[in-house]
This record gives sequence, structure tokens and C-alpha cells, in this order.
Amino acid sequence: MSRFVRLGETDRPPVTLYVDGRAVEAMEGDTLMVALLSAGGTLRQSEFGPEKRAGFCLMGACQDCWVWTTSGDRLRACSTLAASGQSIVTSQPGASWPNNA
Repeated sequence: MSRFVRLGETDRPPVTLYVDGRAVEAMEGDTLMVALLSAGGTLRQSEFGPEKRAGFCLMGACQDCWVWTTSGDRLRACSTLAASGQSIVTSQPGASWPNNA
């Protein structure tokens, strides 16, 4: 089930990015947060435990929307634009928690 539902601007060009190895469809101009939450579920895995996160302030002031590139760089999902071919992961590289799915 999606947390975001697109009500308008449905005529923008599509982009395909990869989240945890899975193809995710977004629209040009969407942030990573919009792309991930529109695709359903949650934004990311907490780096401090097994909890799932969905963002908090939505404007880049908090630390709740971090996602990572496959090379380990952190990105703010609320202010980073989704790009075609982009590959991100939703759990901090190197973090391992029981039942981390």
C-alpha cells in the first residue's frame, strides 16, 4: 500500500530507478522520497534498529530520510531528485539487524 497517492502532474516523463535491487517507477522531478513512498511501504530501515522509517520533516532539516547509494554515500531522500538508472539502498551499508528485510 502506498503512503503517497499521485493526484496530479501525471504527464511528466517516467524515470526508472533501482531501490534495493528492485525497479521503481517515478516521474521526472520527483524526489527519492516521493518515488519510494509512492511505490509503497516505507522509506528506509533505521540504522539504529529494525524499525522502518517514512521521513519526518519533509524539508531537509531532520535526519530521518537518509538513503544510501550502492557505494555507501548518504542522500537526503526528501531533497534529492530521482534519476533514471539511479541505484539506492534503504538500509545503511554495513548495518545488520535481526529480521532486517
